[in-house]
Amino acid sequence: MATQTENNNIQPIHETTIYAEPVFHVGNFQITNSLLNSWLAVLVIIVFCLALRLKLKQIPSKIQHVFEILLEGALSLCDQVTNDRKITLKIFPIVTSLFIFILVNNWLGLLPIVGSVGYFANEAGHSVFIPLFRAGTADINTTLALSIAIVVASNVFGIIAIGAWKIFNKYVNIKALGGIATKFRKDKNVLIVAPITFFVGILELIGEMAKVASLSFRLFGNVFAGEVLLASMGAIFLYLLPTPFLFLEVFIGLIQALIFSLLAAVYFTIAAQDHEEHGEEDHEKRLAHV
Repeated sequence: MATQTENNNIQPIHETTIYAEPVFHVGNFQITNSLLNSWLAVLVIIVFCLALRLKLKQIPSKIQHVFEILLEGALSLCDQVTNDRKITLKIFPIVTSLFIFILVNNWLGLLPIVGSVGYFANEAGHSVFIPLFRAGTADINTTLALSIAIVVASNVFGIIAIGAWKIFNKYVNIKALGGIATKFRKDKNVLIVAPITFFVGILELIGEMAKVASLSFRLFGNVFAGEVLLASMGAIFLYLLPTPFLFLEVFIGLIQALIFSLLAAVYFTIAAQDHEEHGEEDHEKRLAHV
């Protein structure tokens, strides 16, 4: 797809890079094409929400009725994750906002202007084409930021729901080690159970880091792979063959947004549950049967 320029032998090339290309700088702050795409996604969401808000009526129109059905369905789906409408109502705004942002970002990356509108820059003796826009979720920085925000927010939600001390003991279970002295007379097994419980807390802390990696790399990998697939199919067969893959990527974009938001709902739900109380109740029941 490279062609020779008129003035010199520099050949323009367009490569799909694993990193987002910088478009311009504001001071020391680097603006990348994926960041521009994310800003565009936010702008689209704001305009859409304002337009929808202005058309809200007491007697819903057909479009408003459709969105109300979708909203009820989303609430019902979130209820299946939380099993508690109170928790659902608390986390639903952030989970839904996350879903919409990721979905719009995924779908904007499939538009013709994304990847085809840009400029040429000279790099290492080549004229490299840099697109102005690139799917925000095809940049690991975007997905990593979203993942860190969700993991941190879920722990903050847990602190609000069950308290900072219980969240701290979930990861650094000092109470389990301290319970050896108080429970040893009644239950000798505490000498084995308490260290294991403390070690499980350390594993929980490692698991929080694993959540960040899992969320970010899953979304990034699927969207970036789809971007590479469409670019490859478009280069080999320009018109007809890429069309089924395009519809496939529309579906994958929806599924990935749904998976990410549902996992976020799961993390919020787990953080709001007091596992310590359930564990003590089960332990007392076992002792009662002995």
